Amino acid sequence: MVTGLLLSTQAVPAVPFPTADVVYEVAPRERIWDGRIEAVNQATVSAQTSGRIAELPFDVNDFVDAGEVVMRFTDTEQRAAMTRAEAALEEARARYAEADQEFKRFERMLENQTVSRARFDQAKANREAAQARLNAARSGVATAKEQLEYTVVRAPYAGIVAKRHVELGELVSPGQPLITGLSLQSLRVNVDVPQSMFHAVRTIGKAVVYIDDERIAGTELTFFPVADTAANTFRVRVELPDGGPALYPGMIVKVGFIVGETKRLLIPAVAVVRRSELSAVYVASDDRVTLRQVRLGRLYGDSIEVLSGLSEGESVATDPVSAGIYLKEATGAQ
Repeated sequence: MVTGLLLSTQAVPAVPFPTADVVYEVAPRERIWDGRIEAVNQATVSAQTSGRIAELPFDVNDFVDAGEVVMRFTDTEQRAAMTRAEAALEEARARYAEADQEFKRFERMLENQTVSRARFDQAKANREAAQARLNAARSGVATAKEQLEYTVVRAPYAGIVAKRHVELGELVSPGQPLITGLSLQSLRVNVDVPQSMFHAVRTIGKAVVYIDDERIAGTELTFFPVADTAANTFRVRVELPDGGPALYPGMIVKVGFIVGETKRLLIPAVAVVRRSELSAVYVASDDRVTLRQVRLGRLYGDSIEVLSGLSEGESVATDPVSAGIYLKEATGAQ
């Protein structure tokens, strides 16, 4: 029989509160390792054009909506390039209209045999060249417009600013990192699993993340097929459901991987009485009620594992408040 700390007892003919039997149940067998939280959506935005930073409205830890302006450059050079490209486009349009008109005139003259074939071919070539210059001018306007748009940097998705790499008034060039952001909506955990356990973890493919007293099932597991040559571990990535508890990238959490099944002594979690650092349950039998200290393990759904303090076949009160009142009244009647 498992011994426990007997705190209070009283002989009674029956108990007027609900109870549950202490039984062994099949529960998952886990191996637990540390994992590190990271954001699924995390990116560093880099400059795609040159310029001086004229506007920097967000700082570290600020929330930014998707598409919101996070940085703006001075655009004098880009607007001047846009003006030149538009002027070149207008000139190309005029040149093409002139060449097209001349080609159509020579086409009619060729039908009337009032112009030579060579002169007609030259007019045709002039129109094709004008068309090519027009296409190039249109492309120049598109390029200039794109460069102008690059002076306004927008957030690719909603999230928070993790780091600013530049300051207001700083001169930047293409490729230079500007700002790093991440979304806390979608998170995942990276865990290094020992080589000896990798096959079992991969075969079952189930993991649970422990956050304080909360147990969160991973939604999807990704297995990296190459081992770390120094540590002899395999990287496993566990996706977390959206909208969970407050977690932040870089945090260390415990991750339990299911590697099989085992029998555990389980009781309803509502049966546990917690007083400071003491965990106890009201044990009920045909002739007595006992408040007994127990040592507990992990939660499994609505049940909790009992490591010591109870034996299979005993009964515990699932309404500790009523059991406590009943025991107090019975003790006082003595």
